[in-house]
Amino acid sequence: MTTRSPDAATRTAPAPPRGTDPFGLGVASGDPLPDGVVLWTRLAPHPLEPWGGLDDRRYRVEWEVAEDDRFREVVRRGGAWATPEYSHSVHVDVRGLRPGREYFYRFRSGGQISRAGRTRTAPDPRRRLGSMTYAFASCQAWQDGYFTAYRHMAAEDLDLVVHLGDYLYEGGIMPSGGVRNTPVHDGLRFRCDTLDRYRLQYGLYKSDPDLQAAHAHAPWLVTWDDHEVLNNYAGQVADESVSSVADFLVWRANAYRAFWEHQPLRRAQRAVGPDMPLYRRVAYGDLVEFDVLDGRQYRSDQACGDGARTDCAARLDPARSMLGERQEKWLTDGLAGSRARWKVLANQVVMAQNDFDPDPGAQNFSMDFWDGYKASRDRLFRSIAERGVQDVVVITGDAHRAQAGDLTLDFDDPGSPTIGSEFLGTSISSGGDGSAGGLPPGRHDPVNPHVRFRDNRRGYVTCTLTPHEYRASYRLLPQVSRPGAPVATAARFVIESGRPGLHAEEAR
Repeated sequence: MTTRSPDAATRTAPAPPRGTDPFGLGVASGDPLPDGVVLWTRLAPHPLEPWGGLDDRRYRVEWEVAEDDRFREVVRRGGAWATPEYSHSVHVDVRGLRPGREYFYRFRSGGQISRAGRTRTAPDPRRRLGSMTYAFASCQAWQDGYFTAYRHMAAEDLDLVVHLGDYLYEGGIMPSGGVRNTPVHDGLRFRCDTLDRYRLQYGLYKSDPDLQAAHAHAPWLVTWDDHEVLNNYAGQVADESVSSVADFLVWRANAYRAFWEHQPLRRAQRAVGPDMPLYRRVAYGDLVEFDVLDGRQYRSDQACGDGARTDCAARLDPARSMLGERQEKWLTDGLAGSRARWKVLANQVVMAQNDFDPDPGAQNFSMDFWDGYKASRDRLFRSIAERGVQDVVVITGDAHRAQAGDLTLDFDDPGSPTIGSEFLGTSISSGGDGSAGGLPPGRHDPVNPHVRFRDNRRGYVTCTLTPHEYRASYRLLPQVSRPGAPVATAARFVIESGRPGLHAEEAR
């Protein structure tokens, strides 16, 4: 990790050096409550240098929240210290705001002012909410393409954005910057492992103007998947490139700390060593409750050596868990006790059964998906069915493809009841341009008949909820290898409250 002198916390400076923009990584808000929201920024005039181009002093940052974008009606203001031990990031937990209201915020350091961000508090949990709209996304590999999808997302009328993981990738960046052909700092050429190296990676990713626009447009709920740390890690288990569990826990501590530093999260989520309490619940009136899952920190190691496997008996072991015992109980009890109409699980990897073998006499499953943790999935689904939980929707990232389908109590039984639906969002850029087609909306996959749509292009999903319906629109782009691609709705689905199962609508 980065070291500093013992008296660094007492050394102060009024503002970063003049002539550079200290807010070059933008602003963000997140984890909205009825009376507040988290505001984030980071002072980094040179984000691809250690400490963002600053020294080991702390800097004073002022903030203000207003009811108008010209800041004539300021309702809250204050100050915070941007300290070197957290890479001069600022996390302000603003309270005393009104529920269900739009606000604008900005930061100031010395005479320099950040861009203005727009945010919105959550509605009063006792209020009957008529509708809300949010978007979800995941998987944004810098080298694979431009983040154009975020520019389109920022043009939509959204109450919230949910990010499902792989906010960055831990691998080294080619000197050309991949398809972007953008020269990058030599320090980025190697894989992330130290705290300073992760900070450089976040500095690069958060410099993207389209990502900044989406952050400034609406509050975000964030969780992680594997690439914020290391590909396909499971709990305390890493790949063979890490020599020991002890070494990996240091690696994980660096990654978790950098993640917290660069996301709009409260101090309650701050990493303590190799641990970070990330799973949590956010409600929007009586309409929807978001259960934000952590499918990496507590999971058992992948069965049968990971990868895609046939006849892997270990995946059925009831002692193995995707979420860990405590989070699993938190989730099932929370679903059963929820008073919200819609229960949305913000989930990392594919939950529905996905058989990759077209032969009806054989099955081939990914050991990293919930298929590799079948007993854990069965416990969750049985709890939903036995406790009468209705209107469950799972939103998922990771797989770099768009896919929609239903969740059944037993995927191998055609007559098994449907207990919910899953919308798998594609990637923002990971995997490159991709291709159109795969499975038209509403058709049944012959191998996985519960799957009703599949497409390999990039983009995001916009969801509009009312007490009666949940509508999801897949917003996809023709390419990410060049900036400025248009977006179009490739598929639309609706779920009627109280009637489990999704239905395709004509895209328009």
